[in-house]
Amino acid sequence: MTDDTSTKIAVHEAVCAERYAAIEKSFIDGDKRMTRIEYLIYVVIAAVLFGPGVAGELVKKILGL
Repeated sequence: MTDDTSTKIAVHEAVCAERYAAIEKSFIDGDKRMTRIEYLIYVVIAAVLFGPGVAGELVKKILGL
C-alpha cells in the first residue's frame, strides 16, 4: 500500500513539474508579446496626441530610418 501511494505521488510530482515548466515557458513567451504590444500602444498614443506625422517621425528616429 505504501509503495503504491509513493509511486502515485512521485508520478504526480513529475507530471506537475512538466506542467509547471510549460506554464513558465508560456509566461516568458507572453512577456515578449506583451512588450511588443506595449510599444505599439505607445505609437498609437503618440499618433492620437500629436498627429500621425509626428508619430511617424518619432518611429523613424527610434528605428534609425
